[in-house]
This record gives sequence, C-alpha cells and structure tokens, in this order.
Amino acid sequence: MKANLGRTDRLIRIVLAVVAVVLYYSGVLTGTVGIIAVVVAGILVLTSFISFCPIYALLGIRSNFTRKKA
Repeated sequence: MKANLGRTDRLIRIVLAVVAVVLYYSGVLTGTVGIIAVVVAGILVLTSFISFCPIYALLGIRSNFTRKKA
C-alpha cells in the first residue's frame, strides 16, 4: 500500500469525522443516519491515519504530491 492521501486531504477527513461524531452525540443525527455517519467517520479517521484510501487507489487518484528538489 502506497500512501495516496496528502496532508490537506487527511486534515479534511479528520475534521469531517469530528463533525459527524459531534452531530451524532448532540442528537442532531439519530437513528440509522446517525449510525451510518459514525461508521463513515471511523472509516475517514482510519484512512487518515494510514494515509491510504482504497477508493482513491481504484480511481487512480493521489493527493500526496512530493516536491522535487531543484
């Protein structure tokens, strides 16, 4: 598994996961929608920590560009 998530992409995923969890625990998201939001939040955090997204790999997307030294 090669890393395919950049720093900004990982940060956005973590922020979205935190928002989803806060909405769930504050009672804004309830029932099935709330549970799905928490599961998706878990997946977002997991992919952020390992810097790899299987969907990005399938689609050939990379957001971790390295700068070449001149």
